[in-house]
Amino acid sequence: MPPSTTSSSGGKLRRILAGVLIALVILGAYAFLHLGTFLAREDPITKADAIFVLAGTELDRSLEGIDLFLEGYAPRLVLSREQLEPAFAAIGRRGVALPSEVERARDTAVKLGVPADAIVLPDTLHGSTASEAITLRSVAQENHWRTVIVVSSKFHLRRARYAMLRELRGTGVQVLMRGTRYDVARPEQWWKQRGDIRDILSEVPKFAAYALGLGA
Repeated sequence: MPPSTTSSSGGKLRRILAGVLIALVILGAYAFLHLGTFLAREDPITKADAIFVLAGTELDRSLEGIDLFLEGYAPRLVLSREQLEPAFAAIGRRGVALPSEVERARDTAVKLGVPADAIVLPDTLHGSTASEAITLRSVAQENHWRTVIVVSSKFHLRRARYAMLRELRGTGVQVLMRGTRYDVARPEQWWKQRGDIRDILSEVPKFAAYALGLGA
């Protein structure tokens, strides 16, 4: 092959590789900038049959659920129970009774005006979002609910959606994902807050596992 032809082919290959590299850099930058909003995707909410508050925070999630109830979005408020730390049992054996997260949330709801008989406290203790999805399916089918607002933290919304939709497939139950207004995360600029960076680094591998069908 003449040298000029070889040089031309090599130049074309370098231009292709450079173009691919530039495209990858652009895609990577776009993904980086939009990662927070991707994970924090929520739905426009409408009137529903119930509000289901996922466990995992002291009051940020439950207070959002309480507010939505008081704003008239649903006639039932479901508070999910989280597995307690072993220290709770140890303290109980010493004769000291401490209210759990869900008990504090229930008491707060009642004090803020939610009727006690409108609050649903499933007995199941949950150690994962997937187990909460199973509980949601159970209580929704038992009560013939068709639409449920699911409340969580902002960066947890995308993964929670996967878990809920996977478990509710075929039931006809619709979920509307809602991030609590009391979550100080800033999805649009997540790289500017240390707490957001920490939450993102924790959430991304968990979301990847759910997206691949591995989340439990």
